[in-house]
Amino acid sequence: MSQPEDPPHAPAASQQSGDRLAKGTAAGSVPPEAIKAIPVRHYGRWIGAAVVLALLALLASAFINADINWNVVGEYLTYDTIIEGAGKTLWITVASMALGLVLGLILAVMRLSGNPVLASVAWGYTWFFRGTPVLVQLFLWFNLSLIFETVNFGFYKDEMNDFMTPFLAALLGLGLNEAAYMSEIARAGILSVDRGQTEAAHALGMNSAKTMRRIVLPQAMRVIVPPTGNEFINMLKTSSLAYAIQYTELFYAGNAISARNLAVMEILIVVSVWYLVLTTVFSIGQYYLERHFAKGSDHGQPPTPLQRIKAHVLSLRNPSQVGGTTV
Repeated sequence: MSQPEDPPHAPAASQQSGDRLAKGTAAGSVPPEAIKAIPVRHYGRWIGAAVVLALLALLASAFINADINWNVVGEYLTYDTIIEGAGKTLWITVASMALGLVLGLILAVMRLSGNPVLASVAWGYTWFFRGTPVLVQLFLWFNLSLIFETVNFGFYKDEMNDFMTPFLAALLGLGLNEAAYMSEIARAGILSVDRGQTEAAHALGMNSAKTMRRIVLPQAMRVIVPPTGNEFINMLKTSSLAYAIQYTELFYAGNAISARNLAVMEILIVVSVWYLVLTTVFSIGQYYLERHFAKGSDHGQPPTPLQRIKAHVLSLRNPSQVGGTTV
């Protein structure tokens, strides 16, 4: 029996298939062309940086060549009177802020209360102390002896001049004024907590006080802490107004020294350096306190300054490569 013959077009089809396979193999052996990464040029950044550096250089040169005795600045940075004044500044700041924080939380709860009397009193307190300057309030407390000769609490009686010391006047003037602002900060933090949290706590049998203490305030701290830290740093600087009522804080101590040695600008520089040191230390503490209360929030934690420096150093040490080209 004879075998069937292949169709006449079969050899041609096999030849074409082989040609296509050979061409594909040859094309696959050629590597793709490397991607040439061209970094974006930010000329505006370089120009802006150059202008700022030039201005800073001019400012530094002006102070270096000015008639300032820098030896006096270095000498008085660790002077006993200056250090004592810085300690008293820190003390009045902490005490006034503590008074303002506690009283502010109480006023915030009163303002949100369903009792119209409590809400009205809290509103009136905030209206008065936010509407009058701090310096005026300091003088009001310091001069109470002009209208009240004695102070009588029943268990304690004394002359008003002896009772109302510069420290107490500064504490009341700064602390009560701060309470008005803290009440608004605390109220905003409490209102930021979802109403359902309070309803769920009441459904579990918690009373209003326990709900506020255990449920609402811990969640409100995330909103309260950042502006409270700013208020503390602001209080640190506002405490310098207490020199007007003869409280011997940092600015008062500096003025007393400059009145003796007539080195006014040098002592003002010393005082400024101490304020910068104190505000810097507390700003760092505020930053990490905010990170602590921001745990569990929807957005991620921002890197710390040390983490930013480490990431920048590593990026310089290990440059990225695209298509064999270093970027």
